[in-house]
Amino acid sequence: MKEEILGSQHKKQVGIMGGTFNPPHLGHLVMAESVCSQLGLEKVLFMPDAQPPHQTTKTTIAAKHRLAMVERAIDGNSRFELERAEIDRGGVSYTYDTMVTLKQQHPDTDFYFIIGADMVKDLPNWHRIDDLLKLVQFVGVKRPEFPAESRYPVLWVDAPLLDISSSLIRQRISQNCSVRYLVPDAVLDYIEEEGLYREKH
Repeated sequence: MKEEILGSQHKKQVGIMGGTFNPPHLGHLVMAESVCSQLGLEKVLFMPDAQPPHQTTKTTIAAKHRLAMVERAIDGNSRFELERAEIDRGGVSYTYDTMVTLKQQHPDTDFYFIIGADMVKDLPNWHRIDDLLKLVQFVGVKRPEFPAESRYPVLWVDAPLLDISSSLIRQRISQNCSVRYLVPDAVLDYIEEEGLYREKH
C-alpha cells in the first residue's frame, strides 16, 4: 500500500485541451500556457475532436486542416504537443471514451482537462460526467462573467483574458477583415495558403 501511494506521487502530470480548433487562436495558447505554468504540468496535449457532440458540422472544416493548424500553432513550445486520439478514432468525440483509452495507454499519467469557465457550467450535460471525473481532474480557467464555482471538483486557474473565439475569426475572414494578432502567424499563413473560411457562415 505504501508503495502504491509513493508511486502515485511520481506520475506524470499532463494537461489536455480539447476542442474543435476551427481555427486555433492565441486564446487557446494563453490558456494552455497559464495552466501549464501555474500547475507545474509536464506538458499540455492539444486534442482536436473529430465530431463535437454539441456542435453542427456545417462550419467545421476537414480534420486535416485543423490538425495542420494546431501543429503550426504549438510549434516552438516544447511543452505543447498534438494528440490525435479523437481524430484517429473518428465519429462523435465523447471525452469519456477518449479518456478511457488514454488512461489505458498511459497508466503512469494524471490528466488535467482544461476548459473555460463558460464550459464548467455545462459539465452536468457532459456524457457520463460522473465516470469521467474518475479519470481526469478538470481545470477551469476563470472568466469575470462566470462564477468560479461548480458542484464538481474543479481546479480554478487565472489566465489573461483574451476575448477571442474561433467563430469571431471565421466571421472576420469571411468579411475580408484582418485576423492578424488573433491567431499565430503560422496559422494565418496556413489559412491564407488554403483559402479557408472564405465562405460566409
